[in-house]
Amino acid sequence: MTRSIGIVLYPNFQILDATGPIAAFEIASRFADHAYDLAMLSASGGLIASSSGVALATTAFAEASPLDTIVVVGGHGSRQAMHCPEVIAFLRARADSRRICGVCSGAFVLAAAGFLDGRRAATHWRRAEDLAERFPRIAVEPDAIHVRDGSVWTSAGITAGIDLTLALIAEDAGEPLARRVAQEMVVYYRRPGGQSQFSALLEMGGGEGRFAELLSWMRTHLAERLTVEALADQAAMSPRHFSRAFTRSVGMSPARAVERLRLEAARERVEHSAEPIEAIAGTTGFHDPERMRRAFLRAYGQPPQAMRRIRSLL
Repeated sequence: MTRSIGIVLYPNFQILDATGPIAAFEIASRFADHAYDLAMLSASGGLIASSSGVALATTAFAEASPLDTIVVVGGHGSRQAMHCPEVIAFLRARADSRRICGVCSGAFVLAAAGFLDGRRAATHWRRAEDLAERFPRIAVEPDAIHVRDGSVWTSAGITAGIDLTLALIAEDAGEPLARRVAQEMVVYYRRPGGQSQFSALLEMGGGEGRFAELLSWMRTHLAERLTVEALADQAAMSPRHFSRAFTRSVGMSPARAVERLRLEAARERVEHSAEPIEAIAGTTGFHDPERMRRAFLRAYGQPPQAMRRIRSLL
């Protein structure tokens, strides 16, 4: 069975938001006997220039065949695309497609067309707050790699579009084909949708800001009891004042920051060493393997053992 995929482009789209999914679908078709038929679509048809200046040939919306799946890419031009009557009208007219997907800021275009009302969604972390403010009916998940809510799929930017496409391929044709595509592309199979988009220390301003030095110290003392009192003492502040100032500056509570740093350190060891899970739990401050397992499930949707097995298959 061949599934028709429509990639929606507009001026100043991000080239990798388009070519990442295109390559994944193309490779899947090579392995699975024309599993996908790809069409590049735009309002006007013809060559559409990306933000890099590289242009792709497209078919006009009016000439598009029926589509199984629509993928709206992201990029600087999404700000204009979300207000483009032709783009919005086309998406609404094709609402009966089996799946509607947005890569990166393509989520803004889907939101403008009404596809994300009352749904969970992901986008690039830098634009997550803007998406939530513009469209308050959306439950934005700012740290997710990709999110599926019913027939609507959204992802973070650039390479996350490949993660989303691998998930689509797995749904259509099974895990073995998606894994084979990932191996051919030499990409990770598969980052869980709920995996963090970026380093915990980067997210918390570990390289700059009022608590940069403390955050770096925390990262090297994870095995210790990092209570609010202990952290406040390290920062030479009263616990109450420290907790308020830290949360305001970093964007999360001290306890949440400690867990994020511990999770990142534990995941790195789980995936890149043969160290026993019990030992990792101890050296990263979880101490109890069950406590670490619950934290992994909340953050990544998988226990440490499963993530280690997946990594070993790459």
